[in-house]
Amino acid sequence: MLALFIWVSLLLISLTHWVYSWRNPKCRGKLPPGSMGFPLLGESIQFFKPNTTSDIPPFVKERVKKYGPIFKTNLVGRPVIVSTDADLSYFVFQQEGRCFQSWYPDTFTEIFGRKNVGSLHGFMYKYLKSMVLTLFGYDGLKKMLPQVELTANKRLELWSNQESVELKDATASMIFDLTAKKLISHDPDKSSENLRSNFVAFIQGLISFPFNIPGTAYHKCLKGREKAMKMLKNMLQERRKNPRKNPSDFFDYVIEEIKKEGTILTEEIALDLMFVLLFASFETTSLALTLAIKFLSDDPEVLKRLTEEHETILRNREDAESGLTWEEYKSMTYTFQFINETARLANIVPAIFRKALRDIKFKDYTIPAGWAVMVCPPAVHLNPDKYKDPLLFNPSRWEESKASNASKHFMAFGGGMRFCVGTDFTKLQMAVFIHSLVTKYRWEEIKGGNILRTPGLQFPNGYHVRLHQKETKDML
Repeated sequence: MLALFIWVSLLLISLTHWVYSWRNPKCRGKLPPGSMGFPLLGESIQFFKPNTTSDIPPFVKERVKKYGPIFKTNLVGRPVIVSTDADLSYFVFQQEGRCFQSWYPDTFTEIFGRKNVGSLHGFMYKYLKSMVLTLFGYDGLKKMLPQVELTANKRLELWSNQESVELKDATASMIFDLTAKKLISHDPDKSSENLRSNFVAFIQGLISFPFNIPGTAYHKCLKGREKAMKMLKNMLQERRKNPRKNPSDFFDYVIEEIKKEGTILTEEIALDLMFVLLFASFETTSLALTLAIKFLSDDPEVLKRLTEEHETILRNREDAESGLTWEEYKSMTYTFQFINETARLANIVPAIFRKALRDIKFKDYTIPAGWAVMVCPPAVHLNPDKYKDPLLFNPSRWEESKASNASKHFMAFGGGMRFCVGTDFTKLQMAVFIHSLVTKYRWEEIKGGNILRTPGLQFPNGYHVRLHQKETKDML
């Protein structure tokens, strides 16, 4: 009996010590305030709870009110410092490779691949980035402009003959087909397999709780990735077996890199790269476009000013039938302000993760080595001290701003060395689509849909519109 009492007492003491250690992690300095939540689980349940507002996620907003702009938490068993402080967030981005490195939870790595570009560092990351810029760089985008406009015109004409269009799915399909063609020459009309359907299954489970059990969203997500990767691998092997005489897409370029003597590029890295590019290029842009059209529907004055800018481009042309030129695209001043404001309010990537490589002193706090840091762009973008009436959609607020891509107060496309290489491609697609839409069509909202924001992505679901072609006299 005495022995049992001693064992129970030791167990209780050990358990109490473990819980205390969990809630009070060691630090050679002063940790930011906050709660580590329950042992093992941390505050994961609260973090993954969907946000149906346009404001800062409740998980972050409530803790900022309680603890201040920098606080600690624990997510899926990982200690995390959350930054809503513009100075700290900017510092984290600028110190990439020195004090911090890109990091995402193991579940994200499992989903996107062990060799995905977000998990690679140093020379390997820079090497892959330079590869991607051959496609999405200045010269590549200039060549791509006519095709982007042609695609937008064809899809808009198709949609105008339909009773209504679910905009998120329709724009995602348009952008995916265009991107897949440029990357891997994929033609959905000629393929026996639907590549995009695998990405849809992948996306639906991307921000789900990581239970890899048949029937769960996470399991379906992994299966979607598995099928998509199998298709990409078969394409790669077929292309290597029967190389083209005239290389014409990014896959051809990648294959040439793999063939080079002494190359550091492997098939695994190449396939993970293609997967991430396909996902990022269509999913994020379609989200932004859907929200952009929603903003235009809700604000006639913004729509009027945007339409005037694009109709002026048409009036100034010598040949009314000619397509957009690069000079015309670069002249869309108000359009780029509109895109920036859309990106600021959309907050398509509401959380960006890094890992501290060593103990970091910032202001009064210490970020311990090995801890994750979560930068929260929505908190920066919706800061009333920087943006007057932050929830108000107002493209004109960008007239005096010099920030067009990234700054301390604007990080819709990331920042520092890992600034999104597809940013200019996204802006090109949005601007060209908007040009075709506002000069040739009117539309009416059929169903407002809903916007579900999560720590991973946000989904504007069920937003239906009906398109009507403008009369010629209305277009000029």
